[in-house]
Formats: sequence, structure tokens, C-alpha cells
Amino acid sequence: MTQPVNLNKVRKERARAAKKARADENVQRFGLTKSEKQQAKRQTDKAARHLDGHKRDT
Repeated sequence: MTQPVNLNKVRKERARAAKKARADENVQRFGLTKSEKQQAKRQTDKAARHLDGHKRDT
């Protein structure tokens, strides 16, 4: 005879696995390190300053 299975543990373990899979997917979709975010912000700020510096006064 096999050992009885605690269905609550199985359910919770399955939920944890699904949550971890979703988190891993989100990391790939949205995840940037803090330094990468700062570098991207610096680049966009520099591009905006460059464009503003070349605007013509009308």
C-alpha cells in the first residue's frame, strides 16, 4: 500500500511552483538592474538636452 498524500501540501507546492515560474517570466520581461535603469535614464536625459540645445527660436 502506498503512503497517504497530504493534498494541502501538494496544492501549496504546485501554487509555489506556478508563482515562481511567473516571477521568473516577469524578471525576463521587466527586470532591469538599478544601474541599468540609471544608465537608460542618463541616456534619455542626455538625448533630451542635446535636442533642446539644437532647437531654433521662433
